[in-house]
Amino acid sequence: MTRRWFGSVRSRATLAATLVVAVALLAAGAAVLLSLRSDLTGQAESEAASAARAVAVELSDGRPYDKLTGLDEDDRPVQIVDERGRVVAASEDLERVTGTGADTARPGDPGGRAGGDADDDADDSDDANGSDGPDDDGPAPRGEVDSDTDFSTGTATIDGTTADYRFAAVEVEFEDRGKFTVYAGAPLAAERSAVGTATTAMLIGFPLLLAVVAGATWLVTRRALSPVEGIRREMAAITASEDLARRVPVPATHDEVARLALTTNETLAALESSVERQRRFVADASHELRSPIASLRTQLEVGAAHPELLDLDGAVTDTVRLQTLAADLLLLARLDAGERPGDARFDLGALAREHAEGRAGVTVTADEVPVAGSRAQVGRVLTNLLDNARRHARSAVTVGVRAEGEWAVVAVADDGDGVPEADRERIFERFVRLDEARSRDDGGAGLGLAIARDVAGRHGGTLTVGRAPAGGALFELRLPRAQ
Repeated sequence: MTRRWFGSVRSRATLAATLVVAVALLAAGAAVLLSLRSDLTGQAESEAASAARAVAVELSDGRPYDKLTGLDEDDRPVQIVDERGRVVAASEDLERVTGTGADTARPGDPGGRAGGDADDDADDSDDANGSDGPDDDGPAPRGEVDSDTDFSTGTATIDGTTADYRFAAVEVEFEDRGKFTVYAGAPLAAERSAVGTATTAMLIGFPLLLAVVAGATWLVTRRALSPVEGIRREMAAITASEDLARRVPVPATHDEVARLALTTNETLAALESSVERQRRFVADASHELRSPIASLRTQLEVGAAHPELLDLDGAVTDTVRLQTLAADLLLLARLDAGERPGDARFDLGALAREHAEGRAGVTVTADEVPVAGSRAQVGRVLTNLLDNARRHARSAVTVGVRAEGEWAVVAVADDGDGVPEADRERIFERFVRLDEARSRDDGGAGLGLAIARDVAGRHGGTLTVGRAPAGGALFELRLPRAQ
């Protein structure tokens, strides 16, 4: 069932388009989510870094912990950790925190890493807070704020609410009290919310969009392929009816389908012409064969009944005519079947002299011109041309063989009446005889020139007829020269 469902072009095109769009949407969605998360995280880092650096600057100025403005923020947790990892100050509402490197959230929480006795811690706290204020001898030394900012991700619980935060860490170093690290966090709730909203929108929108793409592709493909289906139905009807005169519909789209329909109609026209030509050939061959066979049968029947009346010469003539006609039909059948002419090399001039030898009134002027192909078939062309010229000539026939560029040219001319211009193509059709050649005894079956042109075409050449200098017909055979 699956193979049948995806056996149509429409189904495969719809599936392919949907898959391509799905992959593109997934890639684009992933890129959007990553970019959105990166932008929002960067924004949170910027806010956290700004808050941490503000507290660090105040701390470096020697301001006491309880006077630091950053510790009053409700939505930004702040911790200050000394170089021993003890929390020395924190936001008022901060209850728990992770990601800052400290085990406790506030100064003095149980489980902290602060060591030593309470007095030492109090002394350290007093020193760090600067509660004693500057010495009488001068102002307290200022701390140096590090220019680098480190980032980490963690959680913080403020007023019982736990959320994710992006923490920025800025170091402040004092010559007398050591190094302190200020941690300030910015909430990631906006990033989580925006990414979640975008993901939900994509999960809802992507299937709907894919459904629209699949439906549109299905409809467009159906509309685009409907002319093809019309062509298929018409071809099926032509095959069933065997009526080659019918043609497939040509859509007015001027696209590939329209060109397919035009090519199909051209093929049908060529096929119709070929079939009609074949039918005429069979009909003409049957008609031509009927006459010598009937004549020969009549003579044999008369001879059988009255031996003294047997026309033996006439019987032999009809037999020769029948044999010649059968040979011509066999050669035409082989040519129609696409028989290859071969690639043997031979001298066209020598072949022309050979076939003109012994013919009265024939003059040959032949150069040595090599050609390739079937020597027997080209010889048959020369024989047919010489027979035709001799049949229509008054007294003389001339044959010339020469090289003309890439062509080998054979010119056969006679001094007869010539061929009317209107009939110069018709005489090469099968079983065609001009009025003066209607006699089957003198004019043959009308296959000689048709065979000659077919052989010339099979060898990559041409055969044409024009007017000879003496006023008769000039047949010119052109064949490619052998290299």
